[in-house]
Parts: sequence; structure tokens; C-alpha cells
Amino acid sequence: MLLIDMFKRDKLSRFSRAIREEGLSGALARTKQYVSNRMAGRGYSALIRSGRERPKAPSEYLSSLWLDLAENDGFHISQPPAILNKRRKIAMIGDLNLPQCRKYRVEQLDEIWRLADVEYIYSHYEDVTRSTTIMQDATHVMFYRLATTPLTSMLSYEARRLRLPILYDLDDPLFSVSAYGTYENMKALPVWRKTHFMNEAPKYLDVMNSADMISVSTPGMQAHAGLYSTRPVLMRRNFADQQALEAGTRAIQSRTKRDGFRVAFASGSQGHEIDFNLIADDVTGFLSEGGDRKLVILGHFDRKLLPAELRSQVETHPFRDYETYLRTLSTVDCAVMPLTDDIFNRCKSAVRVIDAASVGVPSIVGSVSDMAEVVDHGRSGLVLNATDGWAEALDRMARDRSETAEMGRVARELLESRWSARLDAPVVDPELIRWVKA
Repeated sequence: MLLIDMFKRDKLSRFSRAIREEGLSGALARTKQYVSNRMAGRGYSALIRSGRERPKAPSEYLSSLWLDLAENDGFHISQPPAILNKRRKIAMIGDLNLPQCRKYRVEQLDEIWRLADVEYIYSHYEDVTRSTTIMQDATHVMFYRLATTPLTSMLSYEARRLRLPILYDLDDPLFSVSAYGTYENMKALPVWRKTHFMNEAPKYLDVMNSADMISVSTPGMQAHAGLYSTRPVLMRRNFADQQALEAGTRAIQSRTKRDGFRVAFASGSQGHEIDFNLIADDVTGFLSEGGDRKLVILGHFDRKLLPAELRSQVETHPFRDYETYLRTLSTVDCAVMPLTDDIFNRCKSAVRVIDAASVGVPSIVGSVSDMAEVVDHGRSGLVLNATDGWAEALDRMARDRSETAEMGRVARELLESRWSARLDAPVVDPELIRWVKA
């Protein structure tokens, strides 16, 4: 009976909430304590009556400090730090669990703000001590990819107590029921995953609409966020930071020549088998023209969903560290990046184009998402419309290897000159810099 009770909806919901607030180890510790109490015939109320103090949740971390400040008439500060201190310091607090998101939306921001002479420091939101500490001498706080939980509510409340302007940053439409409801990639995942994401969307919107300013990664995201919020929505695109450029250079220098023609398809998350299906027939036809032609799949992909006639000419490589990923990517001649045309994908950024360009590999992209903005058609890659054939584009690159290599060289050149750290378009809306520096 206890085992059945543990898998009831309310218990699973509590466990999920505990993971978000306290991490997996904290959630497992709470579960162990709960099971121990149940097995011994003790309930929560029995623990309270016995005089044992209830363990403090992370969302109550500041409660004793707040009480002390309130009792000593020190809870409200007279002026925000931005007025008292002429320097600017941003405290970024976000969900840092996803490596790609952490790199492109958190870590690389240090380069942007150093160019603007603004101090920048970040923390994972579940590191409560660090998160609350870095806000104390900040002038602005940025929340990245956060949804409403008791813990994020506490952090937001402390930011308001300190009178810090709040910027909310997001690179996927996690707030959008309509985006998840029509997202084609969900067809490759269990039905409950789609329901879960749709139910979580209002929690992201709550935090987003409690901010003073919103920043997003693409024009598509900017337009879609405007349907859900009256807050100003500015753009800060993903770009090639110094780490990516240097890692790309090392990958290029260590590249060894391989026979045949190699095409990459990178899948950073689950569900991209649906995107690949758009071009599966074209790729199959292209590969059938020569046994030395290879498809190189990097990341998440269920090989069983590939056409049977394709599998003998396919290499698969799981994502490991960034350097290994770039070294593998540098072994191909071009990269293909199809996306189904839906709301979610129209909000997508060009990180895969950036990755490929960093190792001198040209990309073939569709017109969905922001990738077409980063590819200079005919010079650094190819941009295809809905009626264009992917097989013909691949044939063009395979027939003229010199032109393909030159496209890769130009892609890297444009990455350095146009899509690296800068304080203006196309990377950053200057209004965002002015808002912080005002």
C-alpha cells in the first residue's frame, strides 16, 4: 500500500517540486525521511508535536534575515544600489542545468558586459546561498529560464526588497501553450511530456511578467513574447564567444582529411527526428549515389527511426564536452539543419550554424528560425525555401568541393566579424545596454 501511495499524482508532484527547489539529493533525502516516518507509523504532525524542528526549505532561507530586518526597521532600503553606486553590476540567476543554454545565455554574457564596462556574476538558482549573496551589491538582477516556485518567488521578493530592476531572459518559448501545443517535435516523445510542458508554461509567464524588461534570442521569440506580455521585449542573439572561436580554431588545426563527402546533422535535444524526416528521402537519395558518402549524426537521435537503407552509411556520436563535439563536427564537409514550420521552431536561434561556422563548415538551412539570418546564401552556405530540394543542395556542395570549402572559410570569417561579441546589432539591441547603464 505504501508503494502504491508513493506513486499517486500528489506525491509525484511533491517529489518534482522538491527536485526543482532542492535538487535530486535533497528530494531523495526528503523521500527517505517520509518513507521512514510512514514505516514507523509517524506522521508529519507527530514530528511537530514531538518538539522536532521542521527542516527549513530553501525557499525559507531568507526568512530569519527578513524577520530581523523588519523588527529593526531595516527591511526597506532608502534608495536602490543603482543610484547610490555609479558602477553597474548584474547578478544573473538562472537554471544552469542545460549545458548549451548555460553557454549561450549565461556564460558568454560576460564578454558582452565587459565590453560595456559592467560587472557580471552568475549563479544557479538552486544554489541559494550564492544566489542571495550576489544580489546584495548588484545594481540589476537577471533571471534566466526560471518558472514560479516557492524558491524563485523568494529570490524575486529579495530583488524587489533591494529595489533591483529585473530583466528576464529566455531563449525558448517555454511560456507559450500555443507553441508547445503545435510543436511537431513532441510527436517523437511520450504524450505526457507535451502535457507537462503545457502545464508548466504559465509558471514561466508568471516570472516573465513580473520583470521590468525581457530579453530574448531571436526576432521570432521577440514577436511571440509580445503576444503574452506588455513588458518591453529586447533582443540579444546568441553569438560566437571567444571560447567557441578558440575551440573552433583548435579543431580546424587538428582536422585530418577524410575520403568521401560527409554531412552532419546535429540534434541538441530529443524530438529532432521529426525535423530530419523532412529531408530523409533527399538525404537517402544523395547517399545512394556513392558508398563514400556519410551522414554524421551528433547528439540525441533514435537510429531505429532512420530509413533502413540509410543506416549503413550513418555515423552517430553522442554529445560529450564542447571540444569533442567541435572536433567531430570539423570532420564533415557541410551541415544540414532542417526545421518543421511551427511556432516553437520559428523562435529557434542559430546556435548550430554558429557551431559549424566556428570550425569552418558551411550550413544548409531552411527559412524557419533565425538560422537564415546568419547564413549568407551562396557565400557561407545555402538557404532553402520550402520548394527547394535538399538533395540538389547537397549535390551542389559535393560536386564542387572547392566552392564548399570556400563557403566554410567565409562562414568562419563572417562569424568573427559579424557574429562575435559586440554592443550593437545584430547581436545586441543597444537599448538593452542603455537600460543597464542609465
